[in-house]
Amino acid sequence: MSAADLHIPVLVDTCMELLAPALHGPAILFDATLGMGGHTEAALQRFPELTVVGIDRDPAAIRLASERLAPFGDRFRAEHAEYDAMDDIAKKHGRPNGILMDLGVSSLQLDDASRGFAYSQEAPLDMRMDTSQGRTAADLIAQSTHGELARIISLYGEEKFAGRIATKIVHNPDRAAITTAELAELVKSAIPAAARRTGGNPAKRTFQALRIAVNDELGILERAIPRAMEVLEVGGRLVVESYHSLEDRIVKRAMQGSSTSTTPMGVPVQMDSPPFTLINKRAIQADEAEIAANPRSASVRVRACEKQHEGRRL
Repeated sequence: MSAADLHIPVLVDTCMELLAPALHGPAILFDATLGMGGHTEAALQRFPELTVVGIDRDPAAIRLASERLAPFGDRFRAEHAEYDAMDDIAKKHGRPNGILMDLGVSSLQLDDASRGFAYSQEAPLDMRMDTSQGRTAADLIAQSTHGELARIISLYGEEKFAGRIATKIVHNPDRAAITTAELAELVKSAIPAAARRTGGNPAKRTFQALRIAVNDELGILERAIPRAMEVLEVGGRLVVESYHSLEDRIVKRAMQGSSTSTTPMGVPVQMDSPPFTLINKRAIQADEAEIAANPRSASVRVRACEKQHEGRRL
């Protein structure tokens, strides 16, 4: 199947509308999380003078998206990199007028059982977004102490039974060879029956935590947001789609901080002009129709800001 058949981009029309004021005429968009290219394809179709630089750490995503976007010729350029390298990429391709980040794990990674992201499919515990380097989730489980595992699952999964789950993992005699399905069952056995009755699959939070830790997702996001704000052209827009509270908290803090005056309360004249303005003060969420068409949009939160001048403060 083609990338277009495999993937429905989340809130694509909303993202295009938020970016549109910055992308009329000759412009550059950084799709910082290219995935299978759905958002990039929509942008190239909607804005005929646009060039898109698609960034992804996953070689498989680069390959599939490049095949999908080949009809657009040199209006699409691919970069195999982590998106916190946007400052270096801007030096190569020029400063962008828009930046789009669609965070989290992609459909490509979730739907390929062999990648080890899904708790519902049997596979080795890999979870690397870039399979060419780094340690796997299985390595993490095998090499971590009880305290380290408990901290990861609690912090990145917001799992209140993290200690019990970590105990089950470290006491498993074959923990270095645990598969996705085995880990899902182990997590289930660690969580009290009453707590398993709500909230979906009880392994969801633990799998999220391991994935975030393996790929340093929050560390990269913390570095990427200020770099994105710095490289944007004046008048440019940054649009970010987040899928859990840990991501959204980082994005919200950065955008609000860069759009708030530092003039002390009670001073009658504003002493500074914030470098950014918020496009939407509250996060945009998917409506019922969008969720019905694309269930993966259920948890999305979209935030956007526009650059007013070069000075920035985060």
